[in-house]
Amino acid sequence: MSLLVVGLSHRSAPVSVLERASLSADTKIKLLHDTLAAEPATEATVLATCNRIELYADVDKFHAGVAELSTLLAQHSGVALEELTPYLYVHYEDRAVHHLFSVACGLDSMVVGEGQILGQIKDALALGQEQHSAGRLINDLFQQALRVGKRAHSETGIDRAGQSLVTFGLEQLAVHTPVAEWASGKRALVIGAGSMSSLAAATLARVGIVEIAVANRTAERAERLAEILVASGTGVRASAIPMAEVADELTRVDVVVSCTGATGMVLTADDVLAAVSWGSAPDPAPQAPTGLNAAPVAGPDVAGLDADVLARLVAAAEAGARLADAGAVRTIAAPEGDGCPVGLDGRSALTGVDANSLELHGTWADQGEAAAQRQPRRSARTQAHATDVRLALLDLAMPRDIDAAVHRIPGVRLVDIESLAEASADAPMAADVDAVRGIVAQEVAAFGAAQRAAHITPTVVALRAMAAEVVAMEVARLDGRLPDLDERQRAEVTQTVRRVVDKLLHAPTVRVKQLASEPGGAGYADALRELFDLDPQTVASVSRADAADPKNDDPGRAS
Repeated sequence: MSLLVVGLSHRSAPVSVLERASLSADTKIKLLHDTLAAEPATEATVLATCNRIELYADVDKFHAGVAELSTLLAQHSGVALEELTPYLYVHYEDRAVHHLFSVACGLDSMVVGEGQILGQIKDALALGQEQHSAGRLINDLFQQALRVGKRAHSETGIDRAGQSLVTFGLEQLAVHTPVAEWASGKRALVIGAGSMSSLAAATLARVGIVEIAVANRTAERAERLAEILVASGTGVRASAIPMAEVADELTRVDVVVSCTGATGMVLTADDVLAAVSWGSAPDPAPQAPTGLNAAPVAGPDVAGLDADVLARLVAAAEAGARLADAGAVRTIAAPEGDGCPVGLDGRSALTGVDANSLELHGTWADQGEAAAQRQPRRSARTQAHATDVRLALLDLAMPRDIDAAVHRIPGVRLVDIESLAEASADAPMAADVDAVRGIVAQEVAAFGAAQRAAHITPTVVALRAMAAEVVAMEVARLDGRLPDLDERQRAEVTQTVRRVVDKLLHAPTVRVKQLASEPGGAGYADALRELFDLDPQTVASVSRADAADPKNDDPGRAS
């Protein structure tokens, strides 16, 4: 076994790098084909999730394999190799097995113990099988990883140490309020209909969301997910909507969860601002001026403001646009203290407020953004309590679906992969994690022993085949020398010779398998081939035949 994994994850790289390095479905396929075309690799598959990108391969040269796999990851991710290299990690042989088994158990997840990773590992194996890039080692490894992950969840309380990324994200949206209490009576929009989006929709229905709209590029998948939700028995009302109606739907929902495979933004800051602004402003009295020549309204003095600045501010207010989009040059000092002159709810900031207060709001917002950049992102996104939020957004996509700038819009709360990573860093570890680590260690040892034993099996088979051939040749010679033997006598002689050969080979072959299963036991196969002068081509043909055995694809087969 020469298993090599090269990758990056939320533990080694910032989300901005992971986002840029994310792989589309077509790119993953091309990466696998190019990996097999590279000299060091004989089989491979790729595990790509929202917070990790890992390339697994069976290589015959370690250093050449690392260089080749790293280069291929850089080429297909579009991130320059020199920029990507500091964030890459490498695991080899038993350490690579240990890494994947830990990932399968949720020990390496952003939320410890989450079970969604098992489905993603299954998808990675299926991709390798579909593209015929997964051979014996990858098949055995990933099938065993799935069994180890299931064992960890069934034999320990690792599920109590964490939850799915969806549940954790909803907890972050709800702040300090119980999720069921926070979700009760709310309406939601789910964008996407893949595995993560489906999990999100099911979770929303389970925690008490009363109505869910599903939008997806393929309408049939959205309709199917809506039908499943309705039939789930949770009582949720669900329907599918075209992607073109997402902007309108934003004005009617309280929660949005997005997880698509789009390469661009699905929701921009302007989309979200328009949604939370729509129908939210009270009837103003008096109205702000609509032109430069309009009579000034009563209120704070606007002297000192450039007329063009004032006009753009007023136009932005009337159009419900983001203040920054008005192009105003902010020149007024921010008010003392941390308070915004027009409040945090964002309603009066749009219409019916004098231009001076609008300008002060803009200055305050800019200062808040600068302060957010000086502080950890977590603090910038958790200031408002969940009850102050008009629209809650959960972005589980990589690359992101929702513009990160929306967290600066009053009344909007955004939780994305980056903020989840920050929040999960402080999450407590469950006591059951140690038990899972013990399971992983046991399974890694067992897998290594099985693989080392399997490595010598073709040699043992070739040895027995050679012995059978010797028996057949000697029986043929006996027939020539004793032609008067009847069938019963000939069969008895043949059986006796075979028993002698089997007894002579039994102890050595059993012992060599035991020795080969121990660390460093790979050399016993070479010794056996040398001692019995076995034809290397015969051994190779046995290996190929064994690898083509359909039992290799049986997930229940013992490794």
